[in-house]
Amino acid sequence: MLALGTGLRALAMLGYRPALWFPDSYTYIVTVFKPRPDLVRPAGYSMFLKLLEPLHAFGAVTAAQHLLGLATGVLVYRAVLRTAPRAPRWVATLAAVPVLLDAYQVELEHLLVSDTLFMFLVVSAVALCATRRTATAAGIGLLLAAATLTRTVGQPLIVVLAAWFVLRGLLWPPDLARTRRAGARFRLAAFRPVAFRPAAVLLAAALVPIVAYGAWFYVTYQRVGLVGANGVFLYARTMSFADCDKMDPPPDLKVLCDPRPPEQRPPSQEYIWAKDAPLVLLPGITFSKENDDLAARFAMLALTTQPLDYAASVLEELGRSFTWDRPIYPDAEIYGYYQFPVTEPGPPGRYPAQVGAEYAKLYEQGAIGTEIVEPFAGWLRAYQSMVRLPGPVLLGILLVPPVAAVVRRRRRERPAAGPLWLVPWSAAIVLLITPAAAAEFDYRYVLPAVPLACLAAAQSIRPDLLRQSGGDSRAKEFGDDIPPNVRL
Repeated sequence: MLALGTGLRALAMLGYRPALWFPDSYTYIVTVFKPRPDLVRPAGYSMFLKLLEPLHAFGAVTAAQHLLGLATGVLVYRAVLRTAPRAPRWVATLAAVPVLLDAYQVELEHLLVSDTLFMFLVVSAVALCATRRTATAAGIGLLLAAATLTRTVGQPLIVVLAAWFVLRGLLWPPDLARTRRAGARFRLAAFRPVAFRPAAVLLAAALVPIVAYGAWFYVTYQRVGLVGANGVFLYARTMSFADCDKMDPPPDLKVLCDPRPPEQRPPSQEYIWAKDAPLVLLPGITFSKENDDLAARFAMLALTTQPLDYAASVLEELGRSFTWDRPIYPDAEIYGYYQFPVTEPGPPGRYPAQVGAEYAKLYEQGAIGTEIVEPFAGWLRAYQSMVRLPGPVLLGILLVPPVAAVVRRRRRERPAAGPLWLVPWSAAIVLLITPAAAAEFDYRYVLPAVPLACLAAAQSIRPDLLRQSGGDSRAKEFGDDIPPNVRL
């Protein structure tokens, strides 16, 4: 599978030279040459590009991203074998297949966007969560900080992983397996400060880089935060359901209302980028502090006035992750960026992207663009039309861990080291829900959650039952004297 994944990425390098471009790509490149926090996107990916700038080749960037994609598959494989050593190797291999062979994953790695780097950082952090070592907790915190400074959706993952270490220290202390073998009943571990040490170290290691970046952001803009667009994006999100007749906003907020019924409105992102959007028509830049604060007030009024409409809207956006087909959304332009193109893309149209294109020429030290080379590109397009992970299959993968947990509970079995699947499963859920709740659904936001969901499913499957059905060539390495209730 790893060899096949490598071959697919080699085809991408041969067929689309040197890279594929996305509207966000140009902003990241501007930050490489003007090192200052961006109001919309954190600078983590720009720092990644800066590390590769001496090579003066966007082909080197895409090659590095393809290597990160392959490394993510290896991480999933190794994490399954490490946390469930009695599981057959084919289970670990199957968990790594989507990230290795999904055509849209390969295409995402070939785009100059932050998602591949973000996915690798998050999967690396989650894969380390099986350990109890305090030093490793510090490494997890640094990885999560890097992920957060690459995409701000990584912020809630810091809380999720810190909570896991607290729960594990309280409910599954290191001596639990020995206690069970002695016949003692399962009970909550006594309150001990040592149970909180890994979580405290993780939080400290994560917060130091984030606070430092926040200080840089404050010095630059005199604003608190990592970006200056949270209110704007939440406002755009609420415009899918906000009804000013129900909200009765004050006069200063009424300028942000849209008189059209929600079903006749454009996708949420249009309220940020369209020239005729109410927020864009206000004085100053869209992401100024005044406009962002105004948008945040409107959004909070919409959320508190119409909470049920908001919940229904989030569920509708989340449901797009699990459709069988792949309908065009949010519009044909954005949708087209996720397909291997037939014709060479044209130059950027928006003025900020045009500025970024000039800096991209400095980065490349030459002309930029995408050269399509046949027949390699045609082979990839044909592959993309047939091979992907359908939404219902992803939903089924996400359902495997809770179903397995219910079965295990009915058998009164509790894993001695805790339900390790809970960490990647929770992280996958957070990565799917957060964009749907705070911005809007986008196909590229789903892909970083896939390896986490597959890892959780593989970790939750009962290895002893798989061994009985398929055989385990490595079972004797770990001994057969482990009681059934502590085999996981």
